[in-house]
Order: sequence, then structure tokens, then C-alpha cells
Amino acid sequence: MKVLDVKDISKLYKLGQIGTGSIFHDVNRWWHIVRGMEDPYQRLGEANDRIKKGNSDYVWALKDINFEVEQGEVLGIIGHNGAGKSTLLKILSRTTAPTTGSIKVKGRIASLLEIGTGFHPELSGRDNIYMNGTILGMTRAEIKSKFDDIVQFAGVERYLDTPVKRYSSGMYVRLAFAVAAHLESEILIVDEVLAVGDIEFQKKCLGKMKDVSEKQGRTVLFVSHNMQAIAELSNSILTFEQGQIMYFGFPQQGLQDYFANSRKNEFLKATSNKKIYLTACHVHSLQGENRNLFVVEENILISFYFEFNIRRTDHPYSLFVIFLDEFSNPIFSSESSVINFEKCTLRIFPKTLVRGRYKIKAMIHQANNEQIDSVDNMCDFTIIDSSSEFHHHGKFNYGNVFVKTEWIQN
Repeated sequence: MKVLDVKDISKLYKLGQIGTGSIFHDVNRWWHIVRGMEDPYQRLGEANDRIKKGNSDYVWALKDINFEVEQGEVLGIIGHNGAGKSTLLKILSRTTAPTTGSIKVKGRIASLLEIGTGFHPELSGRDNIYMNGTILGMTRAEIKSKFDDIVQFAGVERYLDTPVKRYSSGMYVRLAFAVAAHLESEILIVDEVLAVGDIEFQKKCLGKMKDVSEKQGRTVLFVSHNMQAIAELSNSILTFEQGQIMYFGFPQQGLQDYFANSRKNEFLKATSNKKIYLTACHVHSLQGENRNLFVVEENILISFYFEFNIRRTDHPYSLFVIFLDEFSNPIFSSESSVINFEKCTLRIFPKTLVRGRYKIKAMIHQANNEQIDSVDNMCDFTIIDSSSEFHHHGKFNYGNVFVKTEWIQN
């Protein structure tokens, strides 16, 4: 059953200190509308490219957005900063109105867009729970039946009768998410505010979003830069770029397209007077496509490029590479033979590394003797897991590498 139908949604903003324009603009716009004419300022709107100076004060934060969401579906929304993701969620939450287009919603919407949304700072946590529930259309009896679950999930029972203005940002988010997730709305909308919480609470929230979708049949829309969370939770994804939808469909394909269209995952270095030095590093697929997102079943290739100020065959130096996790802990190392060519490629076979983000440190050296060149964080790449035998463990950390094992029943 379709619960959300978005048709031709666009949002036009005026840049400057007064974003809504002037009285003259408003009157001019109204005069065109009553005569059945096009809004004159829509013709001036430019694509929302934040790194370029445009020729107009009007930009399209969103332009011609169309998609549908089914009941119980989890829709992940990704894109670079300023791509239009948060604007879309604000329109869906009715925080702001679209310039053009229409939205059909079946059911109630609970949203968590930024810290403090829907909370009154002078009221206590207890009062804000009841106030938020009332805004969502719940009766006092419905709120009361969920009250203990909300407090337990948020973990702020000691401060329940304290005004929320005295809460830390993490406590604020804990309570706000607990309210939005537990009250009986048909659609839950969550922006990247979960990044404020600690790691334990982030995992708890992701697990809750999965539960409300799979077990309660509620629809979830969420924006995140955590690509593993997007891969694990989403049934489909929307990719935004400059206010427009670049992809709408299956998560794995959408994530690969997103990273393929992002910056090339490479390291480049200037000329040096060292005997041998690294000039470039590329992370790519078996087909030669430069990217930094892979699934656990893929081959990952890292190509290293060198320049020589000595004869290639007249030295004892090799390339030593260390792979580190996102916390800079070494995971494993690999060493090449003596470097005799301008390029060498290291292949990591499928199901070697588990999901996570990894960094590469490389050095040219003669073991226990001399180090010629060293580069930290040459390239990084991310592995997602939505199909291995461990992926259903979801929020649990199940290590860094896959190891071939055998169970023997005695």
C-alpha cells in the first residue's frame, strides 16, 4: 500500500540576508498568479551548486522531485552536503511548503530533523513527551501506554523532570528519537541528527528503525552519511545532487553509482629527490573502475605508482602496506617484492575484510635497514555487507576479517 506520493516537488529560495524576498516580489508574484501566469522568479532560479557563484539570487534547492514509498519500506536518502536532502524532509514534515508540486500522505508523520525540533526548552522531558505526542495526534491514553518504553529507550530517567534546556545535545537527541520512534505514527522521518549520539545509541537507533519497519509495518525515511547503515536498513535509496534525484532504486546499485560519480579515490604526490618515491595510489574494482565503496563479495585492487631516481634493478627496496580501520588500528599488512616497475597492484580477495571503513599506509623500505618514503592515509575505502552469513547480526561488531573455520560435531 502506498503511503507517500511525491509529485513534481520543487523549492525555490532567494539568497541573501532576507531569504523570502521583498514586499515588491511578493506582490509581483501574486499579481502573476491571479492572472494565471507563471511565477516570474521561477525563471530566474538556478541549480543549487554551492561551490560556484551564480548569476541569480534565486536557486532551486529542489527541482521536479517525484517518487513513491510503500508501507513498511525504509527509504535511505544520500547526497553531498547542500544537495537538498534536508529540504525534502522539511517539506515532507510540513516545516516548510514546496514552491510547486503536491504530496499525498496516508497516515501521521513523526519527524526528527534537528536537535530540539518540537521540544520546548523550558518544559521538562516528561512534559515534552506528552506535548510531542499531542502534536502527532495521539490521545493522552496512547502516550501514557508508551511512556515507560520511551523513557527506558532514551535512558534519561534521572533527568525526566528537568527542563530540557539543561540537557546535553546527546540527551536531547536520545529523548527526541525515543518519542518519535515509539509514538504510533505511520511514517518516521529522521535526519542525520543521530550522529550527535554516542556509538552505542546510534546502533540502538538503527536497530529500532529496523524493528518499526519490519515488525510494525511503519515507513521510515532517513538521511545518513553512514553508508553501512543505508545498505543494511534500506529497501531503496534516493541519491540527490544539486536538488535533483540522480538515482532511485536498489541500495547496492545506488551506492555504487553514488561513489562512482564522487571524487576519484586516489592519492597524488609531487616530484621528489628521493631514490624511489610514491606518486599515486588508486583503489579500483576488478574491472578497473576507480571507487571507494565495495561489497564484501568483491575483489578490491589498490594500484601504487612510483618514480625512480636510481636504476630500477639496482636496489633492495620493497613496498610495505598497512591496512588500518577507521580508528587507525592496524588490521593486516602486505609486502611486495623488490620494486622494479613503475606500477604494482595489490589484490584483496572477496570476503577478506568485513564491513567498515579502511585506510592505507604505505612505505618504501629495506627491511630493518632504511626507509625511503612513507605516506599515511594514501587512500581510503568502505566495505558494506548486506549478504554475508554475519550481516543479520546488524548492530554487533563481529571483527575485522573473515576467517575460514570448520565446526566439528563430536
